[in-house]
Amino acid sequence: MRGSAFDEISFFSAIEASGARALLIGRRALVVLGLPVLTADYDFWLHSEDIEKLNGATRPFDLEPNRNPDDARRVGRYVLENDEHVDVLVSGARTTVDGFEVRFDDLWSRRTSVDIGTAEVFIPAIDDLILTKRIAARPKDAEDIRLLERLKEVRDE
Repeated sequence: MRGSAFDEISFFSAIEASGARALLIGRRALVVLGLPVLTADYDFWLHSEDIEKLNGATRPFDLEPNRNPDDARRVGRYVLENDEHVDVLVSGARTTVDGFEVRFDDLWSRRTSVDIGTAEVFIPAIDDLILTKRIAARPKDAEDIRLLERLKEVRDE
């Protein structure tokens, strides 16, 4: 693996320009919202028809997919990586630990955009971002949910 000249704003701009239906999820979405969490990677939930668009957009950053598009669709996820790591979820739906179905199309229809410098990043609405955190339901997800709930309270005040 060789290093890349990675620039986050350019990365987000390239994804936006590609037209890929890509939602930034995971802790990086919390960072975009201004919450105080640390993360070393990127997580996207992508419409399965847009794998080629995302791969093309990230090619200039030397990010290589670990699966071809057909295998990624079959498995429901893949990784783009070099010295950066991007987890990409491509399934149409996932289920939370308490049995609630979370569908990409629903999240996409309620998405919000955040301006990051010269780029626009799409993230799920806060309630939907909380749902994505209930899919894996790890201890850090519980803390992230607490932070997101607090953000909702502050915005409602």
